[in-house]
Amino acid sequence: MEEWLQKIIDDDDLGLLDVKPKNVRLTADERLVNSFEEINRFIEENKRIPQVSGDILENSLFYRLEGIREDPNKINQLKEYDKFNLLQENETKEAKQPQSIDEIFDDDELGLLSTPKEADIFNLQHGLEKKDRSVGAYDYVARAKKCKDFEKFEPLFKACQEDLKNQKRFLRKFESETSIKEGAFLVYRGMLVYIDKVGDFSQRNQRKQARLRCIYENGTESDMLRNSLAKPMYSDGKIVTENYEEALKGFSGITEEDKPSGYIYVLKSLSKDPQVKSIKDLYKIGYSETTVEERIKNAANETTYLMAKVKIVTSYKMYNTNTQKFEDLLHRFFDTARLSIDVIDNNGTRHTVREWFQVSLGVIEEAIYLFQTGEIVNYYYSREDREILRIKN
Repeated sequence: MEEWLQKIIDDDDLGLLDVKPKNVRLTADERLVNSFEEINRFIEENKRIPQVSGDILENSLFYRLEGIREDPNKINQLKEYDKFNLLQENETKEAKQPQSIDEIFDDDELGLLSTPKEADIFNLQHGLEKKDRSVGAYDYVARAKKCKDFEKFEPLFKACQEDLKNQKRFLRKFESETSIKEGAFLVYRGMLVYIDKVGDFSQRNQRKQARLRCIYENGTESDMLRNSLAKPMYSDGKIVTENYEEALKGFSGITEEDKPSGYIYVLKSLSKDPQVKSIKDLYKIGYSETTVEERIKNAANETTYLMAKVKIVTSYKMYNTNTQKFEDLLHRFFDTARLSIDVIDNNGTRHTVREWFQVSLGVIEEAIYLFQTGEIVNYYYSREDREILRIKN
């Protein structure tokens, strides 16, 4: 090498002459493999497949896996990377044999048997008797299409995901068509769905039916029948609960004739005791006839507050209610989540405190809402599932 050239290279303090390898753009196949490997890594780290949850990243992996499972080409491309057998075809379930023509039509979720009147299978010639079967507005296939005003709904989806992440909303098993109502969020076949409109109900095959306007999180919409949406929901669908914190704010509709009766409050301990600090979702549910601030001002010296300062998480001003009785009902409802905590007072005497519960804040707010509406009689708290479940009849 010429001396002058070597000198230039040696004096290149800023590395201007360093040749960096050119970035190689990934092919579509490589991007697909990389995206699938993210799912594999999630399973390796969490010992389970991604689920719809309050975690946005996990939700995206769940929807990604669902999309791959529905695409035969992607399944073929990813077979050698499917270390957890995620893409195995589901075993075909034995279908129930229909007992009549009516049952066949009733089970036609997508309207595949619907035809124009002139092509009605009962509109036959050659002297056969025609069966009287009307063809109405429901007899067409509801197909997903692009939602032209999705910008109006996108903030609602983002707020719902944020509420799920912060445990202000929860996923519950779908149990009734009545859950499909305007303003409701559902998880349908792995995707978040917003019910924008429920049309007028009409009679069809001895059942009331209505067309819906369903807005999907991916920016599409459809106008399927309520019954068509409900059928697959019974097997693996979820409803998204309301944001009970917001619902309770506008619940009361107080007038001058209503009499305040006290406060129901939820507190979090600020104790420095390692044993107390280690308990996740530890809350005290109580009542006070004075303001909550007044009630807790001496918390550090009272055993009921674990001899430590507390933080007011939320409180509700009650009207026309026996607040102490309301507190007692909440305690009984969450009895399986009640903890017995031993506390030593300033005199060295041991006390067992039983007004603290290991239950998430969102579930507490849900219970208060259900008590207010009177629907609580249909539910119970499951400690195993850590959620409120409907009582099965």
